[in-house]
Amino acid sequence: MGKLLAIDGLNIVRRVYEASPEPDSELKAGIALRHAFASFGRLLEAHAPTHVLAAFDHGGATWRHALYPRYREHRAPMPSFLRDALPEFHASLKRVGVHALSVPEVEADDVIGTGVLRWLAEGRGEAVVATTDKDLHALIADGALVWDHFKGEWHDDAWVRQRFGVGSERLHDLLALMGDATDGVPGVSKVGMKTAARLLNAYGDLDAVMAGAGILKTPLGERLRAEREILYLSRRLVALKTDVRLGVTWKMLAYEA
Repeated sequence: MGKLLAIDGLNIVRRVYEASPEPDSELKAGIALRHAFASFGRLLEAHAPTHVLAAFDHGGATWRHALYPRYREHRAPMPSFLRDALPEFHASLKRVGVHALSVPEVEADDVIGTGVLRWLAEGRGEAVVATTDKDLHALIADGALVWDHFKGEWHDDAWVRQRFGVGSERLHDLLALMGDATDGVPGVSKVGMKTAARLLNAYGDLDAVMAGAGILKTPLGERLRAEREILYLSRRLVALKTDVRLGVTWKMLAYEA
């Protein structure tokens, strides 16, 4: 059986870059990418995959922006020095047998979601996702494991339940209810993580929440009814697109140490 290692490329690159207090510069970008490249190497050595999917955001507008123009409107753009250095970083990965993959109009999360679910559905073996992105933790419900490279720890369904208060199969419903300020996902006003988890654990998925709590004559019930369209829009925004045309074969993603 094989092992797929799906790496959230910019999750590592940007975390390493932003860890330095130095001002943006070509030198800072170069140093950060050298450290990021070393991080990739440690991931490959530690997990010994047979296949590697290293996903990167393509840049520009995505299908989420078409759905909701205010998506990520407050997120700072990638520093130009770092953006300009990425092509050489991708070339360095290619020289060690890792294919850097980005697809126009979708995010790296969608690329990873598509690849991981396809791998698992075909019964090819285990799938490990290297990321700290909360959205990708929903893949745990489908049999993937998440590895936090920076903390050196595994995340499974028990970890998701302890961190978010719901199982991984309800994570996207939780994020839809509470919103995500980082990505500009609106959610329902005055609903935080604890309230969202309480609703889902009491009623079930979003449809069940709306059928139960959404009819209550309480301030929360009133907000759920008033913001129903925003809630379901938020659910679409946080969901992974899992039918992306990746343009690669498993043979192209095969890795030999």
